Amino acid sequence: MDEALLRSLTPSVIGVLVRRGADFAAAEDAVQEALVEAVRLWPAERPRDPKGWLVTVAWRKFLDATRSEAARRRREDLVDQEPEPGPATAVDDTLQLYFLCAHPSLTPSSAVALTLRAVGGLTTRQIARAYLVPEATMAQRISRAKRTVSAVRFDQPGDVATVLRVLYLVFNEGYSGDLDLAAEAIRLTRQLAAVIDHPEVAGLLALMLLHHARRAGRTAPDGALVPLAEQDRGRWDTGLIAEGIGILQGALARDRLGEFQAQAAIAALHADAPTAGETDWVQIVEWYDELVRLTASPVVRLNRAVAVGEADGPRAGLAALAELDDALPRYAAVAAYLHERDGDLVAAARLYAEAAHRAPDLAERDHLTRQAARLNTLLKGRRTD
Repeated sequence: MDEALLRSLTPSVIGVLVRRGADFAAAEDAVQEALVEAVRLWPAERPRDPKGWLVTVAWRKFLDATRSEAARRRREDLVDQEPEPGPATAVDDTLQLYFLCAHPSLTPSSAVALTLRAVGGLTTRQIARAYLVPEATMAQRISRAKRTVSAVRFDQPGDVATVLRVLYLVFNEGYSGDLDLAAEAIRLTRQLAAVIDHPEVAGLLALMLLHHARRAGRTAPDGALVPLAEQDRGRWDTGLIAEGIGILQGALARDRLGEFQAQAAIAALHADAPTAGETDWVQIVEWYDELVRLTASPVVRLNRAVAVGEADGPRAGLAALAELDDALPRYAAVAAYLHERDGDLVAAARLYAEAAHRAPDLAERDHLTRQAARLNTLLKGRRTD
């Protein structure tokens, strides 16, 4: 069974049902039931038109559900509207669905969570991790959002800022998480940039391209994470880097700075450095200062502490880190790195082990465990001497 095909078709099929009159929550439920049928039937005989098949089955599922809840006359009217099986249009409805999910009746955070779950394909756990909240809390937020939109018509698209936030989180999960969604997020952001002339849209596209350009260097052949300073820069995609920097320069020239442009500027400084030792950390700290001003994000402050440690020395970085909550994700990993740079290998080894225990995924946990083991071996050798 081609799960990737089913996942790619889901947003478009939901869009077809919404345009035919289904509310979003009912359309999502109907499509999920159709996917179950596809998993059951397609291995024996895959249809010639997978999308058309899903549209037909999902629409029937929607009509069946409506029959059980609506009046007899309304039920019969909807049955008459059932489409005949046949080829579906090739229109890409995904970006439109992102806007529809950013409905004015929802708060921005609820709209983002709903879109990530219903259209982006992320799990509740992945969304909760992105928002730094418990999974149960995020599940309740998504449920409330579904209840809110179940009673409204999706004829009022939401704002661009909410859609950008969703695309950013989808890209982040695709770039470093369990599902490969990065290319899809870039594709949709390109579409958005083609129809909306806004520097933050351009900034987000530039940020995605600059990060995606380095993707091949992020992992070793055995799947192990490779830190930025140790990556083979010859594996980076120079074409994407050049495109991203060009788009960013055009956005910054409009003098309407936003957080995605600031993040892209940091990514550009990393991508433009011929070697890790030639990275302009002073400028990176300045851009992090802009990001802190724009977002006040504790995660941004955490990343800033690393940059300060590189620009002004590890003790300056540790001083910046001391101002933050040590419960922040990856706090222990940053502290370990800065302590190692400062020469305190005992504290660094302990903190690497602690960070490994808290790591959100296997690759990161393995990397941090190796760092702790490396320092412990070094310390043991010193004691032996």
